[in-house]
Amino acid sequence: MKKVGLFFGSFNPIHIGHLVIANYMAEFTDLKEVWFVISPHNPLKEKSSLLPNEQRLRLVREAIYDYTKFKVSNIEFSLPQPSYTINTLTYLKEKHPENKFVLILGADNLETFHKWKNYEEILNQYELFVYPRPGTDGGKLRDHPKVKLVAAPQMDISATFIRNAIKEKKDIRFMLPQGVYNYISEMHFFEK
Repeated sequence: MKKVGLFFGSFNPIHIGHLVIANYMAEFTDLKEVWFVISPHNPLKEKSSLLPNEQRLRLVREAIYDYTKFKVSNIEFSLPQPSYTINTLTYLKEKHPENKFVLILGADNLETFHKWKNYEEILNQYELFVYPRPGTDGGKLRDHPKVKLVAAPQMDISATFIRNAIKEKKDIRFMLPQGVYNYISEMHFFEK
């Protein structure tokens, strides 16, 4: 079985922080691939701040196009909303029985993992590879046998920071992959 890490996110936009973590997981753990699973628009969030699904999909493709250990998945676009991780995992497991899926998440998400739908079932069936995040150690689940703390580099950068910097007309070209930076500039995303 091929071990595949699933890295969920809105990727609005994808930035070097995401890519450094995913790259570390692909090269320094036993994962053979990392799939970027793009979360669809959350109906509870303000729509203006989130690019349309297809635009975020294109940005991820721009970011990872030539690295064979990365894949992008838009599977959640076609699943019922709201999108729950347990449902996506169940679907992917049925669709790709040749893969053993692992969840990649930050220590900040591990801290609130007990609030996720069917979190115990996820922990029973899947490993969690947890990367460090500033200001948290992962909370009470950090010692769970299915949780593996991975010493990936800490990147204190967020998509919110990127969007605000673009709005403020800052030159942040080195915080985004070249293709992502070019496409965002060309389309004037996040400028208002």
